[in-house]
Amino acid sequence: MKILDFLRPEAVLPDLVGRSPPEVLAALCRPVAQQHGLDPGRLLQTLLDREKLGSTSVGDGVAIPHGRLAGLPALTAVFGRAPAGVEFRAVDGKPVRLFLALFAPEAEAGLYVKVLARVSRLFRSPGFREAVLAAPDAPAILRLIEAEDARE
Repeated sequence: MKILDFLRPEAVLPDLVGRSPPEVLAALCRPVAQQHGLDPGRLLQTLLDREKLGSTSVGDGVAIPHGRLAGLPALTAVFGRAPAGVEFRAVDGKPVRLFLALFAPEAEAGLYVKVLARVSRLFRSPGFREAVLAAPDAPAILRLIEAEDARE
């Protein structure tokens, strides 16, 4: 499974403007709510509940907020870039600038865990992270994700 199998072009947000975790997470929920006709507040609460268990930041300016939802028809992702960075209780103390939020159907635990691992590996490369931060727009970011994911 490739990341573009569940990351649609309209779900790539190159300019997240939120200054706090709840603001950024709310912005990440909007495309999913629109795509699947879901309540954005319910999506946001799912991510906030997961953050209460511990930050989903994986370090190096990357976070992978995630949650499972009853009624979600398929695995869905949203990518967001926050150029100014957001304090996200990161393990390394660095502000988070790259977010890939994952929403999975409640019954798809196995696939969900595999995808979390794949996304984490994707953002391990410093060169890839720098290229995404420097990309001019959403289509360029999507091309970078596709190219990096093809190397896996």
